[in-house]
Amino acid sequence: MNIPAHAPLHLLHRAAIGTLATHARQPEGFPYPSVLPFAPDPQHRPTILVSRLAEHTHNLHADPRAGFLVVDAPDGDVLSGQRVTLLGTFEPVDSTPDVVQRYLRYHADAERYLVLGDFTFWVMRLERLRYIGGFGTMGWLGGAELDPLPPLGFDEENALIMHFAGHFSSARGLQLLGVDRYGADLTLDGVRTRFAFDDAKRNIETLHAALEDCIQRHAD
Repeated sequence: MNIPAHAPLHLLHRAAIGTLATHARQPEGFPYPSVLPFAPDPQHRPTILVSRLAEHTHNLHADPRAGFLVVDAPDGDVLSGQRVTLLGTFEPVDSTPDVVQRYLRYHADAERYLVLGDFTFWVMRLERLRYIGGFGTMGWLGGAELDPLPPLGFDEENALIMHFAGHFSSARGLQLLGVDRYGADLTLDGVRTRFAFDDAKRNIETLHAALEDCIQRHAD
Protein backbone atom coordinates (compact mmCIF):
# COMPACT_ATOMS: atom_id res chain seq x y z
CA MET A 1 0.00 0.00 0.00
CA ASN A 2 1.36 3.40 -1.00
CA ILE A 3 -1.22 6.10 -0.33
CA PRO A 4 -0.32 9.75 0.43
CA ALA A 5 -1.76 10.92 3.73
CA HIS A 6 -5.44 11.95 3.42
CA ALA A 7 -5.37 11.82 -0.39
CA PRO A 8 -8.66 9.83 -0.66
CA LEU A 9 -10.33 12.19 1.80
CA HIS A 10 -9.38 15.32 -0.14
CA LEU A 11 -10.47 13.70 -3.40
CA LEU A 12 -13.95 13.09 -1.98
CA HIS A 13 -14.18 16.82 -1.25
CA ARG A 14 -12.88 18.05 -4.61
CA ALA A 15 -15.33 16.15 -6.77
CA ALA A 16 -18.95 17.17 -7.32
CA ILE A 17 -20.22 14.03 -9.07
CA GLY A 18 -19.70 10.30 -8.71
CA THR A 19 -20.77 7.00 -10.24
CA LEU A 20 -23.14 4.93 -8.13
CA ALA A 21 -23.20 1.19 -8.85
CA THR A 22 -26.19 -0.63 -7.38
CA HIS A 23 -27.45 -4.20 -7.82
CA ALA A 24 -30.02 -4.33 -10.62
CA ARG A 25 -33.35 -5.98 -9.92
CA GLN A 26 -34.02 -6.66 -13.60
CA PRO A 27 -31.96 -8.32 -14.93
CA GLU A 28 -31.22 -9.51 -11.42
CA GLY A 29 -27.72 -9.25 -10.02
CA PHE A 30 -26.11 -7.14 -12.73
CA PRO A 31 -24.22 -3.96 -11.73
CA TYR A 32 -26.30 -0.88 -12.49
CA PRO A 33 -24.11 2.25 -12.75
CA SER A 34 -25.51 5.77 -12.77
CA VAL A 35 -23.91 9.21 -12.46
CA LEU A 36 -25.19 11.73 -9.94
CA PRO A 37 -24.05 14.66 -7.79
CA PHE A 38 -23.04 14.16 -4.18
CA ALA A 39 -21.79 16.11 -1.20
CA PRO A 40 -19.41 14.80 1.47
CA ASP A 41 -20.99 14.56 4.93
CA PRO A 42 -19.04 15.56 8.09
CA GLN A 43 -17.41 12.10 7.98
CA HIS A 44 -16.48 12.60 4.29
CA ARG A 45 -19.01 9.97 3.14
CA PRO A 46 -21.04 10.57 -0.03
CA THR A 47 -24.50 12.02 0.57
CA ILE A 48 -26.80 11.70 -2.44
CA LEU A 49 -30.23 13.15 -3.18
CA VAL A 50 -32.31 10.73 -5.25
CA SER A 51 -35.85 10.46 -6.55
CA ARG A 52 -38.05 7.73 -5.14
CA LEU A 53 -38.87 6.83 -8.75
CA ALA A 54 -35.24 6.39 -9.87
CA GLU A 55 -34.04 2.90 -10.75
CA HIS A 56 -31.02 3.17 -8.44
CA THR A 57 -33.31 4.10 -5.54
CA HIS A 58 -35.44 1.00 -6.10
CA ASN A 59 -32.22 -1.02 -6.27
CA LEU A 60 -30.97 0.38 -2.97
CA HIS A 61 -34.25 -0.45 -1.25
CA ALA A 62 -33.87 -4.05 -2.43
CA ASP A 63 -30.14 -4.29 -1.66
CA PRO A 64 -28.33 -1.35 -0.01
CA ARG A 65 -24.87 -2.64 -0.91
CA ALA A 66 -23.22 -0.43 -3.50
CA GLY A 67 -20.04 0.90 -5.00
CA PHE A 68 -19.30 4.58 -5.50
CA LEU A 69 -16.57 5.84 -7.84
CA VAL A 70 -15.09 9.33 -7.69
CA VAL A 71 -12.55 10.52 -10.28
CA ASP A 72 -10.40 13.64 -10.60
CA ALA A 73 -8.68 13.89 -13.97
CA PRO A 74 -8.75 17.58 -14.93
CA ASP A 75 -6.46 17.07 -17.95
CA GLY A 76 -8.55 14.18 -19.25
CA ASP A 77 -5.91 11.53 -18.51
CA VAL A 78 -7.93 9.23 -16.27
CA LEU A 79 -5.17 6.64 -15.82
CA SER A 80 -2.80 9.28 -14.46
CA GLY A 81 -5.49 11.02 -12.40
CA GLN A 82 -6.84 10.22 -8.98
CA ARG A 83 -9.78 7.96 -8.31
CA VAL A 84 -11.30 6.21 -5.34
CA THR A 85 -13.79 3.35 -5.29
CA LEU A 86 -15.91 3.14 -2.15
CA LEU A 87 -17.67 -0.05 -1.07
CA GLY A 88 -20.42 -0.04 1.52
CA THR A 89 -24.12 0.32 2.11
CA PHE A 90 -26.40 3.31 1.55
CA GLU A 91 -28.90 4.32 4.20
CA PRO A 92 -31.68 6.91 3.95
CA VAL A 93 -31.27 9.93 6.24
CA ASP A 94 -33.88 12.41 7.41
CA SER A 95 -34.06 15.74 5.61
CA THR A 96 -33.21 17.74 8.71
CA PRO A 97 -32.48 21.46 8.33
CA ASP A 98 -28.76 20.78 8.91
CA VAL A 99 -28.59 18.06 6.23
CA VAL A 100 -30.54 20.18 3.74
CA GLN A 101 -28.55 23.35 4.40
CA ARG A 102 -25.21 21.60 4.00
CA TYR A 103 -26.19 19.81 0.80
CA LEU A 104 -27.54 23.01 -0.76
CA ARG A 105 -24.27 24.81 -0.09
CA TYR A 106 -22.61 22.26 -2.39
CA HIS A 107 -25.50 21.97 -4.87
CA ALA A 108 -27.69 25.08 -4.73
CA ASP A 109 -29.72 24.03 -7.76
CA ALA A 110 -30.95 20.96 -5.86
CA GLU A 111 -33.50 23.13 -4.05
CA ARG A 112 -35.88 22.71 -6.99
CA TYR A 113 -35.85 18.94 -6.45
CA LEU A 114 -36.52 19.25 -2.74
CA VAL A 115 -39.61 21.34 -3.48
CA LEU A 116 -41.08 18.40 -5.39
CA GLY A 117 -41.18 16.30 -2.23
CA ASP A 118 -40.17 13.17 -4.13
CA PHE A 119 -36.45 13.26 -3.33
CA THR A 120 -34.71 11.77 -0.31
CA PHE A 121 -31.18 11.85 1.08
CA TRP A 122 -29.05 8.74 1.39
CA VAL A 123 -25.57 8.46 2.91
CA MET A 124 -22.98 5.74 2.37
CA ARG A 125 -21.69 3.71 5.30
CA LEU A 126 -18.15 2.79 4.26
CA GLU A 127 -16.77 -0.71 4.53
CA ARG A 128 -13.64 -0.44 2.39
CA LEU A 129 -12.17 1.85 -0.22
CA ARG A 130 -9.48 1.58 -2.87
CA TYR A 131 -7.55 4.70 -3.83
CA ILE A 132 -5.43 5.05 -6.98
CA GLY A 133 -3.37 8.21 -7.35
CA GLY A 134 -1.48 7.27 -10.48
CA PHE A 135 1.10 4.64 -11.36
CA GLY A 136 2.47 2.95 -8.22
CA THR A 137 0.25 4.93 -5.85
CA MET A 138 -2.63 2.74 -4.77
CA GLY A 139 -4.01 0.66 -1.95
CA TRP A 140 -6.96 -0.41 0.17
CA LEU A 141 -8.21 1.21 3.36
CA GLY A 142 -10.88 0.15 5.82
CA GLY A 143 -13.80 2.53 6.13
CA ALA A 144 -12.77 3.60 9.63
CA GLU A 145 -9.24 4.42 8.44
CA LEU A 146 -10.42 7.27 6.20
CA ASP A 147 -10.60 9.62 9.18
CA PRO A 148 -9.91 8.50 12.78
CA LEU A 149 -10.72 11.92 14.27
CA PRO A 150 -14.19 12.93 15.52
CA PRO A 151 -15.97 14.98 12.84
CA LEU A 152 -17.01 18.60 13.26
CA GLY A 153 -20.62 18.92 14.34
CA PHE A 154 -23.10 20.82 12.20
CA ASP A 155 -23.19 23.62 14.78
CA GLU A 156 -19.41 23.98 14.80
CA GLU A 157 -19.19 24.04 11.02
CA ASN A 158 -22.09 26.50 10.68
CA ALA A 159 -20.50 28.82 13.25
CA LEU A 160 -17.22 28.83 11.29
CA ILE A 161 -19.02 29.51 8.00
CA MET A 162 -21.08 32.34 9.48
CA HIS A 163 -17.99 33.87 11.13
CA PHE A 164 -15.97 33.90 7.91
CA ALA A 165 -18.80 34.49 5.40
CA GLY A 166 -18.06 38.18 4.93
CA HIS A 167 -14.32 37.64 4.65
CA PHE A 168 -14.68 34.97 1.97
CA SER A 169 -17.26 36.86 -0.08
CA SER A 170 -14.91 39.84 -0.33
CA ALA A 171 -12.00 37.71 -1.57
CA ARG A 172 -12.33 37.48 -5.37
CA GLY A 173 -15.70 35.78 -5.50
CA LEU A 174 -14.71 33.15 -2.95
CA GLN A 175 -17.48 31.18 -1.24
CA LEU A 176 -17.02 28.75 1.63
CA LEU A 177 -19.04 25.55 1.18
CA GLY A 178 -17.82 23.35 4.01
CA VAL A 179 -15.13 22.93 6.65
CA ASP A 180 -13.59 19.85 8.22
CA ARG A 181 -10.44 19.15 10.20
CA TYR A 182 -8.36 18.61 7.06
CA GLY A 183 -9.45 21.39 4.73
CA ALA A 184 -12.09 23.75 3.38
CA ASP A 185 -14.33 23.30 0.35
CA LEU A 186 -14.67 26.45 -1.76
CA THR A 187 -15.96 27.88 -4.97
CA LEU A 188 -13.72 30.45 -6.62
CA ASP A 189 -15.53 32.41 -9.31
CA GLY A 190 -17.99 29.54 -9.55
CA VAL A 191 -15.34 26.80 -9.80
CA ARG A 192 -15.24 24.14 -7.09
CA THR A 193 -11.89 23.71 -5.31
CA ARG A 194 -10.39 22.30 -2.13
CA PHE A 195 -8.00 24.08 0.24
CA ALA A 196 -6.09 21.39 2.11
CA PHE A 197 -4.68 22.32 5.52
CA ASP A 198 -1.05 21.49 6.28
CA ASP A 199 -2.18 19.14 9.05
CA ALA A 200 -5.31 18.10 10.92
CA LYS A 201 -6.91 20.88 12.96
CA ARG A 202 -8.11 19.44 16.23
CA ASN A 203 -9.76 22.51 17.79
CA ILE A 204 -11.63 25.66 16.84
CA GLU A 205 -8.63 27.92 17.40
CA THR A 206 -6.46 26.11 14.86
CA LEU A 207 -9.39 25.94 12.43
CA HIS A 208 -9.80 29.72 12.68
CA ALA A 209 -6.11 30.20 11.92
CA ALA A 210 -6.28 27.82 8.95
CA LEU A 211 -9.29 29.61 7.46
CA GLU A 212 -7.62 32.99 7.91
CA ASP A 213 -4.63 31.60 6.02
CA CYS A 214 -6.98 30.38 3.28
CA ILE A 215 -8.47 33.85 2.89
CA GLN A 216 -5.07 35.53 2.74
CA ARG A 217 -3.85 33.13 0.04
CA HIS A 218 -6.89 33.75 -2.14
CA ALA A 219 -7.14 37.50 -1.56
CA ASP A 220 -4.20 38.33 -3.82
